[in-house]
Amino acid sequence: MKIRVINPNTTASMTDKIGVAARAVAMPGTEIIATNPASGPVSIECHFDEVVSAVGVADEVLKGEQEGTDAYIIACFGDPGLLAARELTRAPVIGIAEAAFHLATMISTRFSIVTTLARTGIIAEHLLQSYGFSHHCRRVRAAEIPVLDLEENGNAALDRIIEECLRAKAEDEIGAIVLGCGGMADLTEQISHAVGLPVVEGVTAAVKLAESLVSLKLSTSKFGDLASPRPKAFTGQFKHLSR
Repeated sequence: MKIRVINPNTTASMTDKIGVAARAVAMPGTEIIATNPASGPVSIECHFDEVVSAVGVADEVLKGEQEGTDAYIIACFGDPGLLAARELTRAPVIGIAEAAFHLATMISTRFSIVTTLARTGIIAEHLLQSYGFSHHCRRVRAAEIPVLDLEENGNAALDRIIEECLRAKAEDEIGAIVLGCGGMADLTEQISHAVGLPVVEGVTAAVKLAESLVSLKLSTSKFGDLASPRPKAFTGQFKHLSR
């Protein structure tokens, strides 16, 4: 089984970290290909970043289709380009936010999300509503750290995340915490140990869901709105997307 884990930003060190976390939970025989677009934002912290990164996600899916990829994971908590990616392939495509929400509800009736910046927390709230999980989530909390601090100032960032998780445990009446950034993929065990709650991290959650869907031979439906895009020409910098 070949799973392509796409970090939608262009920070290679984060892609490497995401790949390590994914491989740590993958089954023997599952090949994890961690990749990121060549062009795009170095981190994703707003709607504009997501729009630009979604084109890179699409490009990475198209590359994967040439390589016989069995499933794709979009390793950004905003799930940028998720539905467009599903249009491009019959393979399962899983966003890490959607995966984390599903698994959190299987181990707890209520959870809180701890993310990086408050403005990305608003994006997470939109996803909770879209995916139908708002009634399970007590609160979306922000550690108020830029995404790249997870790469450049790791220990301080971890301390801030743990502090916010402890506040969530004390104040939110929850049973689990969801980590709201793909860049936190390597922090799950440390945070869970420090906080004393189950901690769900989306990259690893998505790997296990992807393996399940592939094993069950469940592919993306091509009936309805996720059918392959109709053939048409693209121009300018998007000419390579012509079909």
